[in-house]
Amino acid sequence: MKPLILASTSPYRKALLTDLGIPFQAEKPPFEEENTLNLPPRKMAEAFARGKALSLAEQFPQALILGSDQVPALGEEILRKPESPSEAVEQLMKLSGRTHQLITAVALLDASTGLFYEETVVHSMEMRTLTQTQAELYVKKDRPTGCAGGYRIEGTGTALFRSMEGKDHTGIIGLPISTVGNLVEAAGGKWLERIYRA
Repeated sequence: MKPLILASTSPYRKALLTDLGIPFQAEKPPFEEENTLNLPPRKMAEAFARGKALSLAEQFPQALILGSDQVPALGEEILRKPESPSEAVEQLMKLSGRTHQLITAVALLDASTGLFYEETVVHSMEMRTLTQTQAELYVKKDRPTGCAGGYRIEGTGTALFRSMEGKDHTGIIGLPISTVGNLVEAAGGKWLERIYRA
């Protein structure tokens, strides 16, 4: 069975795989995200997911390498990860009362063959209308600096939304597990056997 490498240091992505009890190794991908690329949101997420996986191929030539990238988009506008509490508040106020898309691209590279197996999951996120004070209090409570969209769904961020529609709620966290299983199987791997080992 080929080893599974997660091309990410995200604690949320690591926790999703760890909770399954699946053997994997998390590695920081030597990949530079070029936010200056003039790509639409979906294409950018897909390019970054693929780039992260590919950047570890030389280091792990016999592995299945899993790259993922998440892009929140308001129409065609890509929302950057806020770098300060004030930026997080500003982003929340932009999303307040509106519906945005959370695009999660997953790319699985079989480093031994050079073949990619890819899928992109899109969630439609309808946020409640927030006051400036509510946005400030939320940011103080959950500290979502550095999180896509300026919120953390793992904390109290779920309360911000009227609805979250999509294929797999783990995609909102950053790694849709159903998709990962599908891609491992498409690559000829045994998904359930990795989790349920005798």
